[in-house]
Amino acid sequence: MFPREAGLPSGAVIRTSKKKSSRSEDGVAHVDCGPFLRRTGLSRAVTSSYVWFVKDICGIICAVFTWMLILYAEYVVMFVMLLPSPHLFYSVVNGIIYNLCSFLAIASHTRTMFTDPGAVPRGNATQENIMRMGLKDGQILFKCPKCVSIKPDRAHHCSVCQRCIRKMDHHCPWVNNCIGETNQKYFVLFTLYIFAISCHAVYLAIEHFINCVGKDWKGCSSYSPPATTIFLIFLLFEGLLFGIFTAVMFGSQLSAICTDETGIEQLKKEQGQWERKSKWLSLKSVFGHPFSWQWFSPFSTPHFIYRQSYLYSV
Repeated sequence: MFPREAGLPSGAVIRTSKKKSSRSEDGVAHVDCGPFLRRTGLSRAVTSSYVWFVKDICGIICAVFTWMLILYAEYVVMFVMLLPSPHLFYSVVNGIIYNLCSFLAIASHTRTMFTDPGAVPRGNATQENIMRMGLKDGQILFKCPKCVSIKPDRAHHCSVCQRCIRKMDHHCPWVNNCIGETNQKYFVLFTLYIFAISCHAVYLAIEHFINCVGKDWKGCSSYSPPATTIFLIFLLFEGLLFGIFTAVMFGSQLSAICTDETGIEQLKKEQGQWERKSKWLSLKSVFGHPFSWQWFSPFSTPHFIYRQSYLYSV
């Protein structure tokens, strides 16, 4: 038998975990960027001056390491291979393509990292909120004992963020954030653009090495042959490793979106109580409606026409 709140219908119950209810410390900080935005004149261009930031030292280290790897690949591609090349057209075209994809990858990573993934407000499981939901007989309300919140259907509690996240797929340390309802688009774009620059960097490194060997290392690089070889080996290793990793992540994310099932739901083999959408509607529920070039832009906030309120009962 589960407890019933006073004032609720006789058939309405509230379910909580069997674990001891204890409100944990918040693992997220909301950073006010208002002063910076006002100084730079960008305050009118954004809807909110607060950004979401997870206070996890491991995630911060992984995120900074990701930026460093991107910058290392940028340095090798531009200063070891393209700029010393005597073929101006080849260098300009490849430089524009590579730098554009790198910029979009960093922008996607940043938006994934600093966007609220769909957190349920902590401590909203108050008597007033429960009464406001107007539960009927037979309805069940789930309450998270860790963050003391009304737990929506398909939401899961993240032990790092210390929040319940709507449609939580997983917590990714490489972006220092959960992947959930509102930032999954940016994470998918991040994996797509990292895969693109990884493939491009591997192609450029192999072609550059073949050309240098054919020219007996004359005029192919501003560095010595051993230094150039080391740069290229590390770039090849990085490109292959992250190219395979992001390709797998990109494919798994698209598969989860099309099947309307998150990674946690697949792992736990949860029986879906929700009405599944078609593949096309599932894609639009993540990338926005209607379809446009903005699907591929990390600067465009998708218009979610299928998002529901955070107050749920099942």
